This record gives sequence, structure tokens and C-alpha cells, in this order.
Amino acid sequence: MLKNIDYRLNADVLYALRAMGHGDTLVISDTNFPADQVSRSTIIGDLLRMENLTAAQAANAVLSVFPLDTFVNDFAMRMEIVDDPETIPQVQTEVQHEINQAEGGERLMVGVERFRFSDLARQSYATIQTGETRFYGCFIFRKGVIPPKDGSIPSQVPEAP
Repeated sequence: MLKNIDYRLNADVLYALRAMGHGDTLVISDTNFPADQVSRSTIIGDLLRMENLTAAQAANAVLSVFPLDTFVNDFAMRMEIVDDPETIPQVQTEVQHEINQAEGGERLMVGVERFRFSDLARQSYATIQTGETRFYGCFIFRKGVIPPKDGSIPSQVPEAP
């Protein structure tokens, strides 16, 4: 056990989250998504699991350590319902709530057509399969950055000694 690390984040998930860089994407999927097959195309190459959690519970744990990208609109994506892309199912509402809590305000996920979502998932850094049994419990998060504690942004990189 580690201090200040959500106990739901297992060693494999923590490794992947830490290894990811700015702009890399992470898939959080439900149990129906072809996560094993998709994960073979990712950077990690192996399926990560948080199988005893709902999508919202997994998102809550991940977002406790994972900064979302603030420079792009597609910081978080959701799989659209086939033939009904505007409808937001309860599972997506719950994950949106977790995003809003982590971000300290409302930032809406971008809807992505089902097959396009799978294509994007194959290009991700890692795939986490949850125990979510509700349909359309699939999401992609884009990693952001953690600013310096003083809030400054260096205008140029110092030269190496």
C-alpha cells in the first residue's frame, strides 16, 4: 500500500499512467469492448484490468493521479450510441461527473462514432478494461501536464552544463 495513492490503482495501471507523456491517450473500456484485441496494438501491448469497478469508479481512481489535457477539445472522448449519437447514457453521465469533479468545473467529453473510437483506441498508449457491464461504457482520456508548483512556465529551456 502507498500513501495518497488510490488503492484501486494496481501496479500495472500505475506503471502505465506514470509512463505516459503529454498527449498520450488512455482507454477505459466496459466488459463488452474488444479490449484484449485492441490492447495488442497499443504502446503497452497488454490489457490492463480494473475489473471489479464500474467505468465511473475506474475514472475516479485514474483521475486522482492523471491530469487531463487542457490544450485540446478532445481531452476526453466517449463512444457514441450507434444511430443515436446525441443521447448520453447513464454510464457516460457518471463518468462526465467524475471528469467535472477532477477538473473543478464542467468540461464536456467529445462524442466519437463507434468504429472511429475503436481505431483511436488502437492508437492509444494503454487500454484498461473495467467491470462495467452497461453498454457504451467506453472512454478515451488524453494526458495533460502538471505545472510547476510556482505556476511558472519557463520561456526557454536552460542550456546543459
